[in-house]
Amino acid sequence: MARRPAMITLENLSKRFGPKVLFEDVSMTFDPGKRYVLVGANGAGKSTLLKVIQGEEDSDKGAVSIADNLKVGVLRQDHFHYDAFRILDVVMMGNKPLWSAMQEKDKLLEGEMTDEVGMRLAELECTIAEEDGYVADARASKILEGLGIGTAQHAARLDTLAGGYKLRVLLAQTLFAGADVLLLDEPTNHLDLDSIRWLENYLINDFRGTLVVVSHDRHFMNSIATHVADVDFQTVTVFTGNYTNFVEQKTTGKRQNDAEMAQKKKRIAELKEFVARFGASANRSSQAQSRVKEIEKLEASMVVRRSNVVRPFIKFETQRASGRDVVRAVGLTKRFGEKTVFNDFHLSMMRGEKLAVIGPSGIGKSTLLKMLVGEYQPDGGEVTWGHETSVGYFAQDHHEALESGYTAYDWLRRFDETATIEQVRSVLGKLLFSGEAGLKKTETLSGGEAARLVIARLMLQKSNVMLLDEPTNHLDVESIDALLQALVAFPGTVIVASHDRHFVSTLGTKVLELSAEGPRLFNGNYEEFLAAQGTEYLRR
Repeated sequence: MARRPAMITLENLSKRFGPKVLFEDVSMTFDPGKRYVLVGANGAGKSTLLKVIQGEEDSDKGAVSIADNLKVGVLRQDHFHYDAFRILDVVMMGNKPLWSAMQEKDKLLEGEMTDEVGMRLAELECTIAEEDGYVADARASKILEGLGIGTAQHAARLDTLAGGYKLRVLLAQTLFAGADVLLLDEPTNHLDLDSIRWLENYLINDFRGTLVVVSHDRHFMNSIATHVADVDFQTVTVFTGNYTNFVEQKTTGKRQNDAEMAQKKKRIAELKEFVARFGASANRSSQAQSRVKEIEKLEASMVVRRSNVVRPFIKFETQRASGRDVVRAVGLTKRFGEKTVFNDFHLSMMRGEKLAVIGPSGIGKSTLLKMLVGEYQPDGGEVTWGHETSVGYFAQDHHEALESGYTAYDWLRRFDETATIEQVRSVLGKLLFSGEAGLKKTETLSGGEAARLVIARLMLQKSNVMLLDEPTNHLDVESIDALLQALVAFPGTVIVASHDRHFVSTLGTKVLELSAEGPRLFNGNYEEFLAAQGTEYLRR
C-alpha cells in the first residue's frame, strides 16, 4: 500500500486540572516520518496530551487535527474486551477494514450464492487484496513472535495468557493496523529486553509513518527518537535528536537562560540605583523616567513559568558492612505444577557485586528473587545468607504490599520506630512526599508514588544488600536516574531484575541470563555480555 503523508497539528491547545495548568496555547505539528517521544515529569501532562491527540480526552481550548484519510493506531489497555477471541484474530482486528471484510466474506460463503452475493464477494476480495490480507496471518504471527508470544500460542484464546502478555497482544494489534500514525503510551511496559530490542527495530526499520510515544525507558527513547517533545513550563517544546541530545540541549538552554536572568537582574539593580539618586532632580528627571520604563520592560521579560520537573534525592547508606561472602544458593529447584522453573541452580555473591538478572518474561526472574528472600520455599536446595547481612527487598508487585489504611508517613514509620519524626519526614521529603503529600493514604497512591514510598523504606532501613525486581516500572526518568545513581554509589551488594537496558547496562557488574536453555552467568556488564554473544544473539 502507498504510504499517505502523516501530520498531526495542534492549534492553541490548552489543558488544566483544577488550578494546575498542564499546557497552554500550544501550537505545533508532528510531521510525517518523524518519531517523537513525549517527555516530562510525572503529572506534567504528557499522557494527557497523548489522550487529547487521540480523542480520548477533550482540551479546554484549541483543537487537534489529523490529516484526512490517515489511519491512526492507538495502544489500548482494554484486553478484557478480547478475552474470548483467538490471539491471532485479536491482532488482525487491528486492521478494521481488513477484519470486517474477512468476517463478511466468511459469512457470505456460508450462505446461498447469488449474483448479488458474487458481486459483493468480488468487492470484498478487492478490499482484502488492498489491505494485504493474503499475507495477514504470516505478518500477524511475525509481530507476535517478535513480542515473545510463540507460534504454538497463536490459536489459543487471549484469556489463556497472563495480564502482561495480553498487553503484548494489544501492542501487536496496534502495530498490525497498517497505521500512518502510531500513538503509544509506555509500550515497553511488560516487555523483556529481547522484545524491546525487537520493537526498537520494528519502529525504526518497518514503520514509516508518524510516531508519538510516551516512555520512561532512556535506551528505548535514545534508539527510536528523531525528536523529543518536552511537556514542561506549561507548554510543549520540540527538540531535534534523541533523548541524550534533548538533555544536553535543555541543560545548555537553562544555563543560557540563567545567565541572561542574572544579567537582567544586575541591569535592573543599576537602573534602580540611578532612579533613587536622580529621580527627584529636575535636570535628570527625563533620564530617570527613561530608566523606569526600561526597568518595567526588563521585569516584564523576566516572568517565567515554573518547571514541572522535580527530582528525588536517593542515597542508600548501610548500618554496617556485610561479610565477604554475601549469599550462596546451592542446588535450587523450583516447580509450579508440571513446570520446572529451576533445576539444581547454583549462585554465589560477594560483597559489593552488582548482579543484573535478565531473561524473557515468565522465565523465573521474580521466582529467583522470592526464593532468595524467603517468600518462596525451593522444592530442593537451600539459600544461605552470609555474616552480618541485612536484606532490603523491592518486589515487582510492591503496590499490593502497601497495606491500606495507613498514611505514607505512618506506613514508613513502622519500619524504624526508633527514627525521629524529623528523620522520617526528611526521608519522605527526599522522595517527593513533602507536606500534605506525606498524609496521602497508601491505597490512593499512584504507581510512581508507591514505588517511591518503597524506596523511602529502603533508605530508612539501611540494609547492606538490595534485591530489586523491576524497580523502574512506574517511575519517571528523573526518579529512575536518581535510583540508578544511588545504587551505583551503594557500597553494598545488589541483585536487580530489570527490562530497562540503560539501567542494567550502567549498574550490573555481572549478568545472570535466564533462558529456556538454562541459566548462564557472565562476569562483565550487559554491554560486554551482548558483545560476547555476537549478532546472532541480538537477532534471536
